[in-house]
Amino acid sequence: MNIECPYCEKLVDYNFGNPLMETDHWIVFLAPNQSNLATCVVALKREHSTLSGLENDEWQDFILLLEKMEKAVRESFDATLFNWGCLMNTFYLEDTLAPHLHWHFIPRYNHPVEFAGHIFEDPHFGYMRPRPPKKISEDVRNKIADKIREFF
Repeated sequence: MNIECPYCEKLVDYNFGNPLMETDHWIVFLAPNQSNLATCVVALKREHSTLSGLENDEWQDFILLLEKMEKAVRESFDATLFNWGCLMNTFYLEDTLAPHLHWHFIPRYNHPVEFAGHIFEDPHFGYMRPRPPKKISEDVRNKIADKIREFF
């Protein structure tokens, strides 16, 4: 996938994950931690650090993207619900990169999902508790991304 925007090179430094798709205003990355199957990061394609100040067309684009992502992951993996969070806390710790507006998209499952030889479970369904990273290969990550793209 060829993602073209002025900040893509900069976004690589944030380690949001593997590029999955893009819209006019947002880039979707498959997050490094797949402890919740199909977790993504959605980053704004311009330099900005807060939700206030988003342009109307960026909000409208985000709403369309939200609908597409939820449909794609529900169709791909039978997700039960979706958590969206705009958590910028770590950007304000010492020795971190400048803040960049992004959302965390975390599918939640009330059942185990078997995919590409792995069982993905959500033992804290109904609660928000940190989960350790799930170790999967780059091949499995690519299969997750390809499955999601089937429904975009």
